[in-house]
This record gives sequence, C-alpha cells and structure tokens, in this order.
Amino acid sequence: MSEEMLNVEVEDGIAVLTMNRPAKRNAMCDALLEKIDAVFRAPPDGVKVVVLTGTAGHFCSGLDLSEHVSRDAEGTMRHSRGWHEVMNRIKFGGVPVVSAMFGAVIGGGLELASATHVRIAEPSTIFQLPEGRRGIFVGGGASVGVGRILGADRMTEMMLTGRKYGADEGLALGLAHYSVGEGEALPLAMELARKIASNAPLSNYIMIQALSRIEDMPRHEGLFTESLCAALTQTSADALEGLAAFLEKRAPKFR
Repeated sequence: MSEEMLNVEVEDGIAVLTMNRPAKRNAMCDALLEKIDAVFRAPPDGVKVVVLTGTAGHFCSGLDLSEHVSRDAEGTMRHSRGWHEVMNRIKFGGVPVVSAMFGAVIGGGLELASATHVRIAEPSTIFQLPEGRRGIFVGGGASVGVGRILGADRMTEMMLTGRKYGADEGLALGLAHYSVGEGEALPLAMELARKIASNAPLSNYIMIQALSRIEDMPRHEGLFTESLCAALTQTSADALEGLAAFLEKRAPKFR
C-alpha cells in the first residue's frame, strides 16, 4: 500500500511506515498525522511490529508551520488533544513500534518518536524542541512523553534555549536507545522488529500496556499491577511453550 505522504510496506508481520514529504523534511501536517493514525487504528492483518521512519535524510521536522491554521483558544486545545489521541494510540495500541531516526527529529517529530517503544539514531540525528524560540508551547504530548525521558529540569532548559542534541547525546539522555552509523538505523530497526515479532504476543501487549502506566502509579499499586500482569502472562499457553522450548533447547513456537 502506498500513499503520497505515507508509504506502508508489510512483510513477514512487520509494517514499515515511511513518512514521505521530502520537500518539507517530512514536517507533520494534519493529513500525514491522519494517515499514521489510520494505520494504528486498524493495523494491517498479521502485523506484529511497526517500524516508523522518514525519507530524504530526515525523520520528521515537526509541525509544518506553513500550513498552520489560525485557531482560537478552544480550537487550539481541541487540535492539541487530537494529537494526544494519536500519540496514545501509537504508545498504547498494543503493537510495538521501532523508530529509525536520522536528520531532523524536531518538535512534533520528537513527540512522535517519544511515543514509540524502541528508538535508533544515526549520526545526522538532531533532537530539538524549538517551540520556546517561536513563542509557543508544545502541544503534541512532549511535556509528558519527552518530559518523562529527560525530566522537567532538562526539558525546560532545552525549550528555553532551543538547544540541539545529537545522536550520542540523545543516547545518553534516553531520547534514543541505540546510536548507529550512517545508513544503519533502518537495518537495525528491521533486525530488532523481527526479534520483537518472535516474542509471545501477550507478553509484548502487556509490556506496552503496563510499564508506562505502572510508572504513574504509587509504589504499592504498581506492584499489585505487576502481579496481575505476571499472573496473566505466566499462566498462558505461550508461557508453557516458552518453558518447554527452553528445557528442550529449541526456539519457541508462540501462537
């Protein structure tokens, strides 16, 4: 399946989503966001993992300001909440998402990346939240998504100054999980996606759904939720298969 702004290719249970607005450094507009959202609302049949990437040297340079629509306060808030819904669908939809990043990962692009579960950065990667330099504030979820990664103190400094971080700095800060050479992000993303796709589906689903929510809970509630998740996974048919495969020294065959 191919679209003007978003190319979607599916093979062996892995869907590769390529943002395709090269003249705009893959800047985000409502139409592109809607196409991404549509995939996560109804993933193609058999898809176990999604890989998200860009084209022409950039992941996503943020909101396309040339298409910015003047809105009143209510309209701006509703638009922001729409972004939040999409980011939550990516983060909590139940399908693991791997980002292969290079070039601009700026503003809304960083909000998008922070909603994914595994992030890989090439040397050209630039992480930035320039909203403070433009007289605005983040509205696509960065205050929570990026803030939980960096902490409020470092994110405040990043926004106040418009500071840019490269791939290795992003790795140290948690904005990326892997820092790789030029041209290596997508191959590693596919390798990791295949590994993730071979996990038990229930385990993947529970990890995505539970861990971020447990982070928000008081300690005693988080531990209770952990016990529930353990009970669900460890009594499943896939858990029995995983144990049998380990004892028999073979690869597991999950449902």
